[in-house]
Amino acid sequence: MSDPIRTRHDGGVLEVVIDRPKANAIDLETSRALGLIFRNFRDDPRLRVAIVSGAGEKFFCAGWDLKAAAAGDAVDGDYGVGGFGGLQELRDLNKPVICAVNGICCGGGLEIALSTDLILAAEHATFALPEIRSGTVADAASIKLPKRIPYHIAMDMLLTGRWLDVHEAHRWGFVNEVLPAERLMERAWELARLLESGPPLVYAAIKEIVREAEGSTFQTAMNKITKRQFATVDTLYSSEDQLEGARAFAEKRSPIWKGK
Repeated sequence: MSDPIRTRHDGGVLEVVIDRPKANAIDLETSRALGLIFRNFRDDPRLRVAIVSGAGEKFFCAGWDLKAAAAGDAVDGDYGVGGFGGLQELRDLNKPVICAVNGICCGGGLEIALSTDLILAAEHATFALPEIRSGTVADAASIKLPKRIPYHIAMDMLLTGRWLDVHEAHRWGFVNEVLPAERLMERAWELARLLESGPPLVYAAIKEIVREAEGSTFQTAMNKITKRQFATVDTLYSSEDQLEGARAFAEKRSPIWKGK
């Protein structure tokens, strides 16, 4: 049996491909493997951006593997260090993650996509939260989706399990770009290269601020920034990169980011 997760890295970009035919569904073992991959990505200073996609042209990820569940995988079992799919509960992931959706993206697969920072989708991609039909709850999506798209659209998806085509998903704002299937990964790598060339300490500060501000008032979050109470902001404001950005601007040249 082939490895259910394929990875490759080129420069500072890590590509992660879920490869579990037929639907790229995730069992406990695969979830734990993804958690280790994304933890290593988080902790490796050489890696700056990740792309996550699914193998084949039909499925990005169908979410929880119901066949594995029927065989004994507990729905509340040990998903690993990052929770289901390795991303949605991974603490302090302060690097950009791009999701390339190449087909059906439903249930836990949609929850993985919602855990990334940018979502690109092929023209044939579709999205749904069908958990309601199997008598369970889309837990992470119930928390995240109403904060990402209009409340009534999120509740429609959660309460009815209806499918959205890629153009409706784009219209409601949880897909950044819609692309021909043959252009999807090319565009994902273009975007990854752009982010790879950017300032990693600034990315880290942005991700921590956005994450922590979600549960704070505006003024509380602003006070934590100005008082350097976010670890990433404190690191950034004391960094060589902070000075390099100012110097490069004054000297009308491109900055050279060192991540320190």
